Amino acid sequence: MITATNTMSQLQKQLDIIGNNLANIDTTGYKKRQVAFSELLTQQFTNQPVATQEEGRLTPNGIRQGVGARLGNTNVNMTQGNIKSTDRELDVAFTKANQFLQVLVEENGIQLPRYTRDGALYLSPVAGGTNQVALVNSSGSAVLDQDGDPIIFEDNFKELTISSNGILTVLPSEAGAPPQTFNLSVMEVRKPQLLESVGDNLFALPNLEDLGVAEEEVLVSLEGDLREQVSMQQGALEQSNVNLTTEMSDLLLTQRSYQFNAKSISISDQMMGLINGIR
Repeated sequence: MITATNTMSQLQKQLDIIGNNLANIDTTGYKKRQVAFSELLTQQFTNQPVATQEEGRLTPNGIRQGVGARLGNTNVNMTQGNIKSTDRELDVAFTKANQFLQVLVEENGIQLPRYTRDGALYLSPVAGGTNQVALVNSSGSAVLDQDGDPIIFEDNFKELTISSNGILTVLPSEAGAPPQTFNLSVMEVRKPQLLESVGDNLFALPNLEDLGVAEEEVLVSLEGDLREQVSMQQGALEQSNVNLTTEMSDLLLTQRSYQFNAKSISISDQMMGLINGIR
């Protein structure tokens, strides 16, 4: 009963993760999460009188008894999602894995950098009565340039283009006026499993000091000569990498495992009732 109870609580967490993946199957740039189980605790009982390995036995001597399974780890699957054409000039899709846009998010009055694969961008009027607009993501967070500043420009433009290496060009409507260019802040994540999901399709860095990892080992800003490594496509969006068939299969298997463990508790309870009746 203890083994089944422990395992059921962990299977419930797996069901929650699968449900979250299914709920975000249409979320732009979403990366699925997957789980791995490990033994919670194992006890070794040496019940053979002979210490040497028995002839023909494949496993070690003795009996190993576990007390259930637990979620060993939860990983983010960073594989590339499908590219869907939208023909919208402010939609961009990364065509390489582990590249993220850097945006600025305000939390408790503090401006913090966050990272996203969601390339659905918009223009938001700048407060103060000016004729300027800021480039933001779908949550309204400011998209940063490679210097870490919000991208702001005049709203009297006639065309916006984003090159394959992440350079935004604003063509003014006035004849003869020079165009404005901005280098989008694109970060390459070299250790993506260290990223923490913070909601709104955003990722953040954990406390790297506690992990003994330098920020340069995790994040690299693709600027200067590294700008040529940026790969994005204008007028398109990266779809979620959640596979509906796989998730539904995992959901059914997890539900069956949950039912099996619940049934074992019921049978154990019936056996205890029989023993009490015999007494």
